[in-house]
Amino acid sequence: MIRRFLLSVVVSASVFCSGAGSALAADYKVGFVNTARVLKEAPQAEAARKRLESAFAPREQKIIKMQKGLQKLEDKLAKDSAIMSDLQRKQAQRKFKTQEREIKRAKEEFNEDLNLRRNEELNKLQKLVFETIVSLAQEKDYDAILGESIYASERVDVTDQVLGRLRKEFRQKTGSGNSGE
Repeated sequence: MIRRFLLSVVVSASVFCSGAGSALAADYKVGFVNTARVLKEAPQAEAARKRLESAFAPREQKIIKMQKGLQKLEDKLAKDSAIMSDLQRKQAQRKFKTQEREIKRAKEEFNEDLNLRRNEELNKLQKLVFETIVSLAQEKDYDAILGESIYASERVDVTDQVLGRLRKEFRQKTGSGNSGE
């Protein structure tokens, strides 16, 4: 299945580039964008990471505080269980199990919410990158911009141009003078 797909891509690229001869092939302008690199290095990606950290830090700290409280309770149980009555020990164990479930639930909710927000931020970034690539392609008269390839020479790699546009847009939007370049 994968071999058939790769073969069809290679054949399609060959036909696309050969056209009606090498004279026509020279008329095509093709570029390549390393989208993984763009999504990693774009200043908008770092800004999204910082927004997520600041939005979720209070909840993360609350969970850490809950875990420390549970650890103290566990230490107390281990230390004092020999001198506790059966009723006190059972109450302490019940309290421990209840807090343990609350922490587990809080962690699950935290991770679920974080993943939802992370996906929202990633979708926004992907849309922006797509729009930037299309804009670059239209302005520079590209016939095709490829996002995934087995090989792309530096001659057709427009990743730096896309990153440059994203950095410029980020500076204009945030009023930041630091380009990170």
